Amino acid sequence: MEDTRAAAAPLRSRPFLRRWLLWVTMGESAGFLAPAVVAVFVIIPDTAAALVWLTLAGAAEGTVLGLAQAHVLKRALPGLRVRAWTVRTAAGASIAWLIGLSPSTFAVQWQAWPPVLQFAVAVPAALLLLCSIGLAQWPELRRHLPDSGWWVAGNAVAWCVGLGVFFAVATPLWQPGQPPTTVIAIGVAAAILMAAGMALVTGLVMGRLLAARERA
Repeated sequence: MEDTRAAAAPLRSRPFLRRWLLWVTMGESAGFLAPAVVAVFVIIPDTAAALVWLTLAGAAEGTVLGLAQAHVLKRALPGLRVRAWTVRTAAGASIAWLIGLSPSTFAVQWQAWPPVLQFAVAVPAALLLLCSIGLAQWPELRRHLPDSGWWVAGNAVAWCVGLGVFFAVATPLWQPGQPPTTVIAIGVAAAILMAAGMALVTGLVMGRLLAARERA
């Protein structure tokens, strides 16, 4: 009986992964429109106002992403608290934007620090940025899945992949003097690819966690 369940788990995981890829890619792509629009039309880059506005926009991005993830997870984890998952995802995304923008916002103060201190702060800050969403979601996820700590590590890897894809695509295409519509179009295209990369990795990790629960 146990062998049959183990063999069937990969088959059941395929529809889950397809749904996850679709919904999470759409959710993150749609959510990313909030910081993209704010960055182009609302703020002056590298200012305290930009930090505040983009952190708030990050919360909107995280809200849409959390809702998309919860839509898929609710079928596999009926006890999942959608509101808690969504709020936690929004909080994690806000923290990620806050950390990511702080070095450029406070560049003058940052450059005045000794290199050793910069390194001592930058490394844990980068790790927290990559893990922020997974860490925020983990308290809810551990109510339902064993070994849920792997979700935090999986999210860190997923966002490494996603952000790497984003900058690899957007950076060479963005040029000074481009119209705002062009800037947004490039950002959205890169964001869709970023979202797909992140969704693939997180979908594989979540699929394994769900399969491990079935085998337990």
